[in-house]
Amino acid sequence: MSTQSMDQSQARGLVIEAVRFIVPDADFDALGDDTPLRSEFELDSLDNLSFMETLSKRSGVAITEDDYDRLVTMRSCIDFLTAK
Repeated sequence: MSTQSMDQSQARGLVIEAVRFIVPDADFDALGDDTPLRSEFELDSLDNLSFMETLSKRSGVAITEDDYDRLVTMRSCIDFLTAK
């Protein structure tokens, strides 16, 4: 995917895909954009690392360990991905 033309809808889809890679039955219907993903989907540190790696791979956006604290909610993930 070309990150230069990524819009919010595409970014949201990538976040959902990355979470569902780890939590296949994750329900996003009632998830608020500002709800912390780790607590909502009970991601431990290894799950969170897998989420970050999957999101980076599927989006084509480099995500470093320094970025992890910025990728907490759906909104923050979308903002991060669409700003790149």
